[in-house]
Amino acid sequence: MPKVVDHVQRKRELVESTWRVIARRGLAGATMRQIAEEAGYANGALKPYFPTKMDLLAATFEHVYSSTEERIGKSIEGLRGFEAVRAMCLEVLPFTERLRDEARIVVSFWDSAAQDGKRAALAAVSTNRWCEMIATMLKEAKEDGLLRSISNVESTAEILVVFLQGSQITAVMDPEGFSKQRIINQLEAYLDLLRV
Repeated sequence: MPKVVDHVQRKRELVESTWRVIARRGLAGATMRQIAEEAGYANGALKPYFPTKMDLLAATFEHVYSSTEERIGKSIEGLRGFEAVRAMCLEVLPFTERLRDEARIVVSFWDSAAQDGKRAALAAVSTNRWCEMIATMLKEAKEDGLLRSISNVESTAEILVVFLQGSQITAVMDPEGFSKQRIINQLEAYLDLLRV
C-alpha cells in the first residue's frame, strides 16, 4: 500500500527548512540541495511542491509575512491608537533571534525583488498593508486627541514603515550593535514626535 503524503504539511516543512537555511547562510547560500537536506528529503523531492527555487523563496517570504501579521493581529487585539502602533512595531522590530531570522529572510528577498517586478509586487503588498494598518491606528490616536497636528497621516504611517524596514536591515548588518534597548529607544523617540 503506498504511503499517504500530507502535501500541505510537506510544503510547510520545506518552507520552514528554507527559513532556517536562509537565516544561517543568506539567500545566495541557500541551495535547493541544502534546503532538501535540512528538511530531510532527497533533492528531487522539492520539485513537485516548488518547481523552482524562486517559488520556494516566494512561499517562504509569504510565510514570514503571514506569521508576522498573525502575531500583530494577536498583539493589537483590543488596542487602538498609539498603544496599537507600539504593539505592532514590537512584533516587527528585530530584537530577538527569531525576529532577526525573519529580518534576514525579508532583507534577502528584497534584494532579489529589486531585480524582478513580480517579486517586488509581492513585497509591496505587505508594505502597503502595514502602511494602511498604521494609518488607521494614527487616525484613532487623532480621534482620541493624542496625535499632534500633522499634515498627512498616510505619509506619517509610511515613514514609520520605512523605520521598521530600516531597522530590519540594520539588525541584519550590525546585530551586535543594534540592541533591544536601542531599537525600543528609537521607536519611542519616533512616537514621542507624534504625540501631543
